[in-house]
Amino acid sequence: MAREKQPEHQLGFTFEESRLARHVWPVADLVRQVRVLAETAFADVWVEGEISNMRPASSGHMYFTLKDADAQLPVVLFRRQAMLLRFRPEDGLHVVVRGRASVYEQRGQLQLVAETMEPVGAGSLQLAFEQLKAQLAAEGLFDAARKQPLPDFPRTVGIVTSPTGAVIRDFLNIVGRRHSGLNVLLYPAAVQGDQAPAEIEAGVQALNRMGGVDVIVVARGGGSLEDLAAFNSERVARAIAASQIPVVSAVGHETDFTIADFVADLRAPTPSAAAELITDAPYRVAERVSDLVGRLERGARFQWLRARQRLDRVQAERAELRINMLLRRAEQRLDDASLRLEVTANCGIRAQLRKVESLERSVMRHDPRQRLAQARAMLLGRSMQLKRAVEMAKHDARARWHELNAQLLALSPLAVLERGYSLALAEDGSLIRSTAQVSAGQTITTRLSDGTLTSRVETATTLKRKKK
Repeated sequence: MAREKQPEHQLGFTFEESRLARHVWPVADLVRQVRVLAETAFADVWVEGEISNMRPASSGHMYFTLKDADAQLPVVLFRRQAMLLRFRPEDGLHVVVRGRASVYEQRGQLQLVAETMEPVGAGSLQLAFEQLKAQLAAEGLFDAARKQPLPDFPRTVGIVTSPTGAVIRDFLNIVGRRHSGLNVLLYPAAVQGDQAPAEIEAGVQALNRMGGVDVIVVARGGGSLEDLAAFNSERVARAIAASQIPVVSAVGHETDFTIADFVADLRAPTPSAAAELITDAPYRVAERVSDLVGRLERGARFQWLRARQRLDRVQAERAELRINMLLRRAEQRLDDASLRLEVTANCGIRAQLRKVESLERSVMRHDPRQRLAQARAMLLGRSMQLKRAVEMAKHDARARWHELNAQLLALSPLAVLERGYSLALAEDGSLIRSTAQVSAGQTITTRLSDGTLTSRVETATTLKRKKK
C-alpha cells in the first residue's frame, strides 16, 4: 500500500527552505569552475603516451588522443604550435607532450592543450629526416632513372652557398687549378637557420630561370644534424627534383648524408670533391695533352742523343749535312704529332659542343612557357564565354520574372479590389456569393483594397434578373 504523503508543515521545514539550504550549480558554472581549477593546478605538465586517432583539421589544428595501457587523454595542438614541429605526428608514435590541462566546456571533456611535442627515442630532427626520406622515396624522387647526367665539358657552373664561408674559396681554388676556363656563378644563400631552406630553394630556381648554366652545385661544410637541417627540408628537396639543370649535392663531410644528396643528380662527398667531379673531363684532357707533350719531348731528346752518337762516328765533312737532315726530320715529326694531337682534341671538343647545343635545342622545344601562354589564353576565352552565358541567363530570368509578375497581378483578386470592388465574407470566413447565404441580424465582414469593414445585415433583398 502506497505511503501517504505527509504535509510539508508536519516535516518541520518547507520545500522552499530545503532548496535554499543547499547550493545548486548551473551546469555551465560548474564546468567553468572545474576548467579554472584544472588550468590552475596543471598549468605546465609533461605527459607521455602513444598517439592514436590523429585528426588534422583544415584549419591547421591537430586533434588526437594520447593513451597508455590504463587511460587516454584528448589533446589539441593548435596551428601555430603545429607549424613549429620538426616532425609529422602520426598514429602509433610514442611522444612526450608539454602543455596545460583544460576542459572543453561544450562537451564537459578534460583535454590537454599542447604547446610542444617530442618523440620518445629518436630525436625530432632524425625522425623528421626518416619520415621525409620515406615519403620522397615512395614518390620516386630518389629513382636513378630520373637523374640527369652531368655534361662532360660545362662552360658555366652555378653554386648555391654562403658567400663568406670556406666552401666557396676551396671550390674556386680547385676550379682555377684544374679548369681555369670554367665560369663560376655564385648565388649567395644562408646554409643554416630558419631562412636557409627558402634561400636555397630560391637559388636553385633562379639559376634555372637565368639560362646559360650547365650545372648547379648546392654546397656547405660539415656539421651536426641541426646544422644540416636546411638540406633535409622538403622545399629544398622538391626544388632540386624540379630543376631542369643537373644538380650536384656537396653537403657536409663524406660521412654526412642529407635528403638533398638522395634527390640530387649526383652526390659529392665534399664541396672540394664536387669541384673535382665537374672539372674531371677537361682536366683529364689537359692531363693527356701534357702527357703526350712530355712523351714527345722525351722522344725528341732520345733521338737527339742517338744522333749525337752517330755524329761522333761519321766523318767531319758529313757531320753538318747529317745534323741538318736529322733536325729537319725531327721537326717534321714534331709538327705532325702536334697537328694530330690538335685535331684529336678539337674533334672531341666539337662533338661535346654539338651534344650540348642539341640538348639546348631540345630543352627550348619543350619550353613550358609556350604551353602556359596557350593555357592562359584558353582560360581567358572560356572565362569570357562563361561571363556572357551568366549575363544572358540573368537577363532571361529577369524577363521571365517580369512576365510572371504581370500575369500574377492580372489574375490577383486584390487587383480587382483596387478598381473599387469589394468582397463580403461570412462569420466563418467563407465568401458570400448570394443574398440567400445571409439573414437579418447576421454579422458580415467586407474586404476593401485598404482594409475591412464589419457590419450587421438589416435586410437582404434579392434582385430579379431580366430574362434574355
